[in-house]
Amino acid sequence: MGIVLSQSFKNTIWTYVGFAIGAINTLFLYTNFISPEYYGLVTFILSTAYIMMPLMAFGVHNTIIKFYSSYKTKNSLNSFLTLMLLLPLIVIIPFTVIGYLSYDAIGELLSQKNTIVKDYVWHIFVVAISLAYFEIFYAWSKVQMQTVFGNFMKEVFHRAGVMILLFCVYKMWLTVEEFIIGVVLVYVLRTVIMKLYAYSIHLPIIRFKRVPNLKPVLKYSTLIIIAGSVAVLLLDIDKFMLGEYIEIENVAYYGVAIYIATVIGVPSRSMYQITNPITAEYLNEGKINDLKDLYKKSSLNLFIISGLIFLLIILNINELYKIIPQEFSGGLLVVFLIGLVKLYDNLLGNNNAILFNSNYYRIVLVFGVLLAILTVILNMVFIPMYGINGAAFATFIAVVLYNTSKLIFVNNKFEMHPFTSDTAKTFVLILVLIAAFYFWEFSFHPLVNITLKSIIVSLLYIISVYAFKLSDDISKVVKKYLKL
Repeated sequence: MGIVLSQSFKNTIWTYVGFAIGAINTLFLYTNFISPEYYGLVTFILSTAYIMMPLMAFGVHNTIIKFYSSYKTKNSLNSFLTLMLLLPLIVIIPFTVIGYLSYDAIGELLSQKNTIVKDYVWHIFVVAISLAYFEIFYAWSKVQMQTVFGNFMKEVFHRAGVMILLFCVYKMWLTVEEFIIGVVLVYVLRTVIMKLYAYSIHLPIIRFKRVPNLKPVLKYSTLIIIAGSVAVLLLDIDKFMLGEYIEIENVAYYGVAIYIATVIGVPSRSMYQITNPITAEYLNEGKINDLKDLYKKSSLNLFIISGLIFLLIILNINELYKIIPQEFSGGLLVVFLIGLVKLYDNLLGNNNAILFNSNYYRIVLVFGVLLAILTVILNMVFIPMYGINGAAFATFIAVVLYNTSKLIFVNNKFEMHPFTSDTAKTFVLILVLIAAFYFWEFSFHPLVNITLKSIIVSLLYIISVYAFKLSDDISKVVKKYLKL
């Protein structure tokens, strides 16, 4: 776990820096510098672009990671990487033509509930392409075991860029319409910088010779589009459908609650960047015992770390909502439900990497498609009835079913699961601290209350994890930084 812990730690730091900037943007700058209507529009544009991204990438970012280590000669590797650069154009070029010829029809379709969306269809398309090629170039660096700079670009760069743009709106140097164009350009610039970095690690030699194992590569790329689309769909379809069913400012209110809960998923995002290529290598080389060890350790470490974050959010959420505009404070249930979803995601460890890099990815796609359909149906039922709470409830049900099916499948096919007795102990520790501190409030300013409770809970949690020896890896980190 040496390289995993080292790069995961650095990735986690950058991810939290990015989320801290994003929190300032989401909770304070967006809510005060632009109207809820335009904030909802930006959320809708980005969510729709993320939904389109797996299709635009043609699954290439996953294909690079799965097959890269299987190519042993320079010629075969260069032919493979050339194909990976050009394959997304199979989708992007036809979509561009269709978008140009059918722009008005697409605009009318997306703006049936909120007419403001109609003029921003091309913004969605450009962001989707930028997201797709960013992930491709990031995967390019991941397979070289270089994830930290890419993680900085993925988590920090665009949020810092948006922060600058928001202050430009505040200073009236930009109109809101120019701000939205600026957001699109930030995503484009991020992709260009990631490309230059990826090429600095491994400069491609364009080679149009036949790619060995071409049929499995193309088959995997085509099918993994569905897997990627399902994963993104489960995360972003709720925001898209909210914009189709209710007033678009509700997307902004929902987005704030989702962002708060998403912080719990940061450790999983950070560790996945490095465990994904390592998992692919273990599978390609048949190192099943190493894979089992990585599965258990990644699950336990992620559960412990994300458990603390879950506690800090749930125990402080009432105070947090006191310091943002009142109209954004109706998402308490959303934070709790999506928080549980993110905690469950962390509990899976490198489960996704095992599935998507194994020969069983086709069957998992069936689960994903069925659950994506279920997600859409649940949103159609619950959003009109319960608004943003209905969207959260639909997402909760769908993701719990999806994650459980993946756990069962890996256990059946690989005869391994991620749970240990320390997993149960961590779960009990989280429940005890919630029971002890949820109703305990200080009488000071909300920021002071959040700080005090966070310090007390964090100390108790870390001391308990160390005293009960729940994780050797985390205990080593505690010893190192606390000089124990």
